[in-house]
Amino acid sequence: MKEFTQEERYRVLKSPDEIKDLHQRNAQSIYRQTYHVQPVTGLSSDPNGFVYHNNLWHLFYQWTPWGAVHGLKYWYHVTSKDLVHWSNRGIGLSPGDTFDNKGCHSGSGIALKNDLYLFYTGNHRDEKWIRTPYTCAARMDENGKLHKLKEPLFGPRPDYAEHQRDPKVIYHKQKDMYYIFIGAMTLDKRGTVLIYQSKDLLSGWQFSGELKVPGYENFGGMWECPCIENLNGQDILIFSPQYTKLPERGNSTNHNVYLTGQMDYETLTFTPSGPYHYLDYGFDFYAAQFAANVNSNDHAIMISWIGLPDNHYPSAEDEWEGTMTIPRVVSLKDGYLYQQPPEEMKLLRKEPIPTEGHLPDTCEIEALFDGEDTDFNLFTNQNSHGLKIHYQSDTHTLTFDKSHMKLRFNQQVFEILNIKLAEDLKNMQIFIDKCSLEVFINDGKYTFTARLFPVKEEHNYVSDHHVKLTIYPLKESVQDNFIL
Repeated sequence: MKEFTQEERYRVLKSPDEIKDLHQRNAQSIYRQTYHVQPVTGLSSDPNGFVYHNNLWHLFYQWTPWGAVHGLKYWYHVTSKDLVHWSNRGIGLSPGDTFDNKGCHSGSGIALKNDLYLFYTGNHRDEKWIRTPYTCAARMDENGKLHKLKEPLFGPRPDYAEHQRDPKVIYHKQKDMYYIFIGAMTLDKRGTVLIYQSKDLLSGWQFSGELKVPGYENFGGMWECPCIENLNGQDILIFSPQYTKLPERGNSTNHNVYLTGQMDYETLTFTPSGPYHYLDYGFDFYAAQFAANVNSNDHAIMISWIGLPDNHYPSAEDEWEGTMTIPRVVSLKDGYLYQQPPEEMKLLRKEPIPTEGHLPDTCEIEALFDGEDTDFNLFTNQNSHGLKIHYQSDTHTLTFDKSHMKLRFNQQVFEILNIKLAEDLKNMQIFIDKCSLEVFINDGKYTFTARLFPVKEEHNYVSDHHVKLTIYPLKESVQDNFIL
């Protein structure tokens, strides 16, 4: 894997010709995907600016052009009419102004009438490499071109640590007020959210205070990517706590969780109605974001980065890294978020194949279980168990073990994870796309997402008689074309 100097990582992209050859090399990788959004070149991480606007889904992602390395971040733009077929649109936001001279970092978007607005973290560094984060904004014109505001909406607060980022903008109809939630760290290194408010979207922002979440005053050292949504009268708070270990998460210190409860905008208090839940139980899932302007009381649309900060993946050998999840339709039932793939994903199905042990490299699997102890292994060959999936019925424990695959990575974080179900294992809907795995368990009450890199021989599966399978090869729905 190529090693980058700081100068190379933060180099400004001046011409498409500088990375055209890199795109051609990336596109030759056997792990390039067919129905997931992936970086046009180099590295992608957090999803940003996810908005439904003028009958089109707009999505941006954090992008470093030069290779499988975090460095100078851009926002790259993709669009879809149906959340399944995605097209590359080119660079959305480029760094280089005073307030974002070292990157346009994560944020969100919102649509008002015919205009689309983006809010992002301007990553400024001085000559001593001291960081100052600014909350910045941009407007998209009718031709799809983005225009950044000349000045930031506001700068960082000195009474908090320098980690203040990932603005999520919302409009509260009853209060006729805009709010921005900022992920932050206190000076004594506790994770929190800072809240700003304004009557006007692009000016007049005032600091309201720190979000209070009773029982979560010491929950991690930084809360990245906060996001809030209301479903059926219940508020849903999702965020990514860092610098802490949590149960059943191995040695990972990066997580994505959700709370259900009620948000009081007068007291800036989110009162949970129960304990936190993992948004996903897999090896690689982070920085989830709800789409803006969905305008539904009973469901939201969510997408996430299939990856974790500080982790690295075998595709780095091919000079690229990162992917988004399938967008997920999220609903609330009995205090749990249920996640489902869009109904339009069924349009990608080809005719089902015989269940004779062969595993296509892009497919959907429907698995029905009878509630008994079960073993079901994916990516197997004659000499390997591949990804071992075991269900222990007496404890309702579902175990995923990737330690038997040939290409092993991030072993120091985790290779085996458990999900403690509250009921019997009934079903799974599994999506495989070259190097990604997304599993929707028990109608999406639990999900498991991972990057896996099977070699040529690891394209089989083994299951016992306690599981019934239907396997659909899937058509391509994402274009891997070079557009800047």
